[in-house]
Amino acid sequence: MRMRKKRRLDARIEACSDLLIARGSPDPNLKKTEQEYRALVDYAQLFGRRAPVHLEVGCGNGGFVAEMARRFPEVDFVALEVCSNVILTAMERVKREGIPNVRFLNVPAEIVRCFLPEHSVERIYLNFSTPLPQKSREKQRLTSPRFLSIYRALLQQGGEIWQKTDSEEFFDYSLRMFAENGFACRDTARDLHHSGYAAENVVTEYERMFAEKGLPIFRTVAVLQN
Repeated sequence: MRMRKKRRLDARIEACSDLLIARGSPDPNLKKTEQEYRALVDYAQLFGRRAPVHLEVGCGNGGFVAEMARRFPEVDFVALEVCSNVILTAMERVKREGIPNVRFLNVPAEIVRCFLPEHSVERIYLNFSTPLPQKSREKQRLTSPRFLSIYRALLQQGGEIWQKTDSEEFFDYSLRMFAENGFACRDTARDLHHSGYAAENVVTEYERMFAEKGLPIFRTVAVLQN
């Protein structure tokens, strides 16, 4: 079912503009934009300090990034979400709660390198990305070689991708892609909530729904190799 557009969407996003790095793509041709367009942020100017930067790709309603930012005030977070209707909820949450160390990108993940400097991100979070099981849509999966090349460019040496998903098929695909594209996986769990990693886990909205149904959550940490 298609989500109904929120009332006064543009005006409400404008009211949160102090949290927004960029919105939309400067050109509908994402490949051309990714190759040619640059409006790189200065983190010190953006956050008013120098600190480790973590990126969430697909932040949804913002529950995860808000909680992470509260738990780790020494880290600055960039939350990316392509859907304006969804990211509005995340931005309004962060603004309402006065969380100082989160900023947002309302752009397609394909062009994130247009805004974030290379080798500037310590960690990337992929929480319950759409599995897209159709073979014809493989390039759109957020752990496909296409996207892993983007993450490699953003991550610092030894940087990490933390992935969680409810899809075992997508998880196995991701593990293969990590291994084939220069990442080594550690702290892997096929039932996160009944593993030794459960205590440190920040539960997302989707995750809570799946767990209440008794479904296992799959998790890994992919570390960029030299």
